[in-house]
Amino acid sequence: MATTTNSKLIPASRETVYNAFTDKTALAYWLAPNNMEGKVHHFELKVGGGYTMSLFYLDSESGGKTTGNEDRFESTFLELQPYEKIVQAIRFDSDKSKFEGQMIMEVQLEEKGPVATLVTMTFKQIPSGIDPKDNEKGTEQSLEKLAAYVKRQHQPKQ
Repeated sequence: MATTTNSKLIPASRETVYNAFTDKTALAYWLAPNNMEGKVHHFELKVGGGYTMSLFYLDSESGGKTTGNEDRFESTFLELQPYEKIVQAIRFDSDKSKFEGQMIMEVQLEEKGPVATLVTMTFKQIPSGIDPKDNEKGTEQSLEKLAAYVKRQHQPKQ
């Protein structure tokens, strides 16, 4: 099983970035890659809790893991170290065997400078139906959206 790692320096505090990983409204916005839209169905922030989320493809050519244009998954929080680390187990809702199994997503938040955070996302045990290059590309897009989200959240109100 494959592993991928992506990192991005985000001009925000570790607290701000952590909060974007642990807020269902924020997740629905930024976790979905560019060609997708996210919806969180259930959210419980505690170890052993987690969330159920759908990622909907915006184009009609892409095939979803769950239905025609949907990738639905359940994420369970295995570890929550505020402002430092989040570990989740992800299972896709799919009847296709190539998406079976539990994928692990580890997020490390490292303070860099006065107001910057290095975010490192590592995916382990990626199901055989997911091309690691596609996973890296999607994660890169999500991290870009995360950076835009936290920047917008902390702009002065006019």
